[in-house]
Amino acid sequence: MIEDIKAALDVLQKGGVILYPTDTIWGIGCDACNEDAVRRVYEIKNRIDSKSMLVLMENDALIERYVAEVPDIAYDLIELTDKPLTIIFDGARSLAKNLIAEDGSVGIRITTEKFSSELIRRFKRPIVSTSANISGKPSPACFNEIDPEIINAVDYVVKYRQDDTQKAVPSSIMKLGRGGEIKIIRE
Repeated sequence: MIEDIKAALDVLQKGGVILYPTDTIWGIGCDACNEDAVRRVYEIKNRIDSKSMLVLMENDALIERYVAEVPDIAYDLIELTDKPLTIIFDGARSLAKNLIAEDGSVGIRITTEKFSSELIRRFKRPIVSTSANISGKPSPACFNEIDPEIINAVDYVVKYRQDDTQKAVPSSIMKLGRGGEIKIIRE
């Protein structure tokens, strides 16, 4: 795993795109602060850039760097959830402009998965995480379901967990308004 992390870090630091395991499904990722790298992810997925992607962070203390105002309830939700949770926050900042939704929001998930968490900790910035599929096609539940077109388009494919055949579950998604209002998008 350590060699994989070093190789993935090298690619991320150079503005490249990786294919990596997350706490949910395999993701296509890049530096969430690099507009050119984010543009490449949209191109790889054949996805319009008005459909935003989420970012992974390795701890909730980082959220305040990238969101103007974090409602207190966000920390409770993150701490109490027993499955991966993506929270859409208003007031995104300090991220690639093409990663932020038209309404100024961004989806953030705190990953507890061993590889992605350590990678982000060492990278010291959030990483884009979007499903490893061409837009409109089904999301792969495990590595062996990923389209070879995706595998060939990225700069580095992580080896760690490629043999894992356990079917991944997508995260719950909720939008959290500045006043603490909660809207469930996916349970």
